[in-house]
Amino acid sequence: MEWNSETLQNLSQCFFHTLSPAPEPRRAAEKSLAEAADNPNYGLVVLRLVAEQTVDDQIRHAAAVNFKNHLRYRWAPSSDSNSGSTLVPILDPEKEQIKALIVTLMLSSTPRIQSQLSEALAVIGKHDFPKSWPTLLPELVANLRAASQSNDYVSINGILGTANSIFKKFRYQYKTNDLLLDLKYCLDNFCVPLLEIFLQTAALIDYTVSIGGSAATLKPLFESQRLCCRIFYSLNFQELPEFFEDHMKEWMGEFKKYLTTSYPALESSSDGLGVVDELKAAVCENISLYMEKNEEEFQGYLNDFAFAVWTLLGNVSQFSSRDRLAVTAIKFLTTVSTSVHHTLFSGEGVIPQICQSIVIPNVRLRDEDEELFEMNFVEFIRRDMEGSDIDTRRRIACELLKGIATNYKQKVTEIVSVQIQNLLRSFAANPVGNWKDKDCAIYLVVSLATKKAGGTSVSTDLVDVQSFFTSVIVPELQSQDVNAFPMLKAGALKFFTMFRTQIPKPLAFQLFPDLVRFLGAESNVVHSYAASCIEKLLLVKDEGGRARYESADITPYLPVLMTNLFNAMKFPESEENQYLMKCIMRILGVAEISTEVAGPCISGLTTILNEVCKNPKNPIFNHYLFESVAVLVRRACQRDPSLISPFETSILPSLQMILQNDVTEFLPYAFQLLAQLVELNRPPIAPNYMEIFKILLIPESWKRSSNVPALVRLLQAFLQKVPHEISQEGRLAQVLGIFNMLVASPTSDDQGFYVLNTVIDNLEYGVIAPYVAHIWNALFVRLQNNRTVKFVKNFVIFMSLFLVKHNSTTLVDSMNAVQPAIFRTIVEQFWIPNLKLITGAIEFKLTAVASTRLICESPVLLDASAVEVWGKMLDSIVTLISRPEEDRVDEEPEMPDIAENVGYTATFINLYNAGKKEEDPLKDIKDPKEFLVASLARISATSPGRFPQIINENLESANREALLKLCSSYNCAII
Repeated sequence: MEWNSETLQNLSQCFFHTLSPAPEPRRAAEKSLAEAADNPNYGLVVLRLVAEQTVDDQIRHAAAVNFKNHLRYRWAPSSDSNSGSTLVPILDPEKEQIKALIVTLMLSSTPRIQSQLSEALAVIGKHDFPKSWPTLLPELVANLRAASQSNDYVSINGILGTANSIFKKFRYQYKTNDLLLDLKYCLDNFCVPLLEIFLQTAALIDYTVSIGGSAATLKPLFESQRLCCRIFYSLNFQELPEFFEDHMKEWMGEFKKYLTTSYPALESSSDGLGVVDELKAAVCENISLYMEKNEEEFQGYLNDFAFAVWTLLGNVSQFSSRDRLAVTAIKFLTTVSTSVHHTLFSGEGVIPQICQSIVIPNVRLRDEDEELFEMNFVEFIRRDMEGSDIDTRRRIACELLKGIATNYKQKVTEIVSVQIQNLLRSFAANPVGNWKDKDCAIYLVVSLATKKAGGTSVSTDLVDVQSFFTSVIVPELQSQDVNAFPMLKAGALKFFTMFRTQIPKPLAFQLFPDLVRFLGAESNVVHSYAASCIEKLLLVKDEGGRARYESADITPYLPVLMTNLFNAMKFPESEENQYLMKCIMRILGVAEISTEVAGPCISGLTTILNEVCKNPKNPIFNHYLFESVAVLVRRACQRDPSLISPFETSILPSLQMILQNDVTEFLPYAFQLLAQLVELNRPPIAPNYMEIFKILLIPESWKRSSNVPALVRLLQAFLQKVPHEISQEGRLAQVLGIFNMLVASPTSDDQGFYVLNTVIDNLEYGVIAPYVAHIWNALFVRLQNNRTVKFVKNFVIFMSLFLVKHNSTTLVDSMNAVQPAIFRTIVEQFWIPNLKLITGAIEFKLTAVASTRLICESPVLLDASAVEVWGKMLDSIVTLISRPEEDRVDEEPEMPDIAENVGYTATFINLYNAGKKEEDPLKDIKDPKEFLVASLARISATSPGRFPQIINENLESANREALLKLCSSYNCAII
């Protein structure tokens, strides 16, 4: 693409139309730009358009956004393994021209465009900086110094913003030699100019304040200092650089000043206060970093900073705009509380003051919390129930108390217990007016509870759980108005859920009807918490692992429980409520599913499924939905096979809709459910299933990698149920073509073996005989060209299955027919060395028995010329059956190809409740160890004296001893 007036005109017109509110011109413009983006120099031309001062600013801004996204996807594009599409990458000559222009253009742009170009520059930096872009940092430093001489803070902040973006990688990447080399390069080039501009700006702030400068003058200066602080954080994250250690006094002096000084000119407006707070929060993050990582070097400054932060917190209002500052400041005190300097908190009255002035005010509900509760229940639950609220005032205030309790547990417990009782007394005096005090008390108990390691149970020393539950929680749960004081109800339900293991069954069970009732609450949070509480109760285990609540406990409530759950999904915003659907899934997995319950349930689930198919948007809800269908089908149809037909009538139209409309996200689920239905059927299989089977055999169906495991699962179901139909109309050739395609790739070869093993397991040898040479050829080619540990293990398992199904002679002869004497080579090079790596109960038994039969039945291994091979195979068998898995399996897991997982793709997620039941092909053999020694005793009796000598010469001493012990245990002798 060339830069000329026509290109300028066309692109300007396209970008203008992308801003149109009308969908037709907007989509047409987007399509034109997407096609143009494949042309060489497209990015360079768009960048020239951004630089064109004669073009309208809105169009230039749209072009800058497009340029940033163009770089994001095409600077170093990755292929999508599902669609197979690859974006045309930007060529190297164009890249070099873009890198030569972008810094200068960014610095001369308006703030809106500068922001976009700074992000674009960061995209390039992520891939090219510093090794492939050595001129960037010197260019930034030169421009920074030039801008600082003229106090051009638009340019200064643009440069610092860019530096901040490209240095962020030092915070998040693992420490490697390459990363440390990059960090050293950045430190060598940027430390000095960073401190220079930081101190220059600090002096300018002091001067501007002293002459009564305006907020407009101060804002860019404070933004500059904030960016310097973020760069400080990045450059210090991995370890303390020598430069920063040498200049700690300058940095810390300014940091302390910003925490202790007020700036009325800025703080008089909310915007200005936000700018000051952002700088103070950045300072708090820096001193927290030093407290965590450089405690020894920082200790001389600690007392002053602790006092400064403490004082600061006393003056931070409860407005949500100041949350980040409050949270970062409290985090700093929390870090100090768990360090060796915790004695700062040991003074008389310190902990009570922290509790009274910092913790309680920040734990109390605010108007913003009530608004979130009502307007965005998903976010409220994410913060409140799921523990992702570590960056909220409520949670971090409790984390501070936990930190102090690390060294002063008794004192904290006493003080907080008194506070809780005071809050409850306040509520009792005026329940309507002071309900937030009770909420605060409940929150403190729940948030300060400690979770036992490795379990779900929690404990607390603040209150007696059962007494608190009976006196404080039960009255809320038994309240007849489920819609009154919903936040209190939610807190009570959360307490019940958290302490569920400590609530005796009779008391909990007495409240079960109330939990069912709360599913009808209008508040999304309340009916979500009620569903979560029921679901979690059904998971409680008593000693010995026995479930505390069983099907008989919930059967009396089942009809009204399921009705309420489905009705709750009719409330606004709860149509795809994952907590309700997870509860449905759990109940269907526990309860006795009668015909009366099964009908409405399958009807309700398929109605929801048909609706979400139109626009899948909540993957967690969708997963629980499909699990619910799967568990209902599995348990109800096993109990009453007459339900299979009506279930098919309900489910199949939904699954066919998913296939016809190519609902990508749901295809893996649909194939797994179809496999489940096929397995439940008795031959002959209905024609509509055979139509699906025909689709299954088309190679195009297998192109999306996310569908492959589910398709294999469905194919296995057909192979097991209709083996006769497989052998007709060339279908077996199609099945083996799929096997060939899957086994050729290391990412899908295990799926190929699943197909092949099912063919061998279910078809007569006469049916597969014409194709056996093709099978061995495919496996030998892969073995020769691209073998992996995973492939060889699967290959050994397949040969073992072939042997037990069709005998050792057929195995040996069919392999040698492809290539003379190859069987012995395979045994020596692959079977013997890899047998010890086999894992899995069925695979262990299969390979041990097959290997035993091989050495005891196969003329090839019993031949006098194969004595050493026979001995090595026995040695490998004994290793397999006598040593624990962890002692014999020590190979590293193979590293997946990371490129295959880049970007969003529909992924395969296994449905637990639609899982394939693993069949044991050797049900008549109970113990592979006994089978080995009995078989050895039998063949040794035919040639006395021959085998003990082979064993002594070829088995390791540990394996000889293990074999003798086995012979003794099973009373078998090798003579």
